[in-house]
Amino acid sequence: MYNKRFYMYPLFGLGFLAFIAAGGWVVMFLWNNIIPELIPTVGMLTYWKALGLLILCRILFGGFKGKGGRPPMKNGWGMKQKMMNMTPEEREKFKSEWRERCGR
Repeated sequence: MYNKRFYMYPLFGLGFLAFIAAGGWVVMFLWNNIIPELIPTVGMLTYWKALGLLILCRILFGGFKGKGGRPPMKNGWGMKQKMMNMTPEEREKFKSEWRERCGR
């Protein structure tokens, strides 16, 4: 008997392609309804041009890192470890200093 995952892989692939196709349609719809009114010299987009624009924006602004932006924090930059190594008095002093800095 086949595993359930065997049937899920093609569905994930189809879902990904549907997501990309919907993204191209959304870009085309928004562009054609907003940009030509704001800038009269700019023409309408076809679906394929909108998909190309979507890919170009991903390359220019998102890169190929998977998750954009800065890397995730690991252990709150070590803050959890520092807090665990403090005595209760040091911990309370640290918290009160941060409360003063943050205005609470």
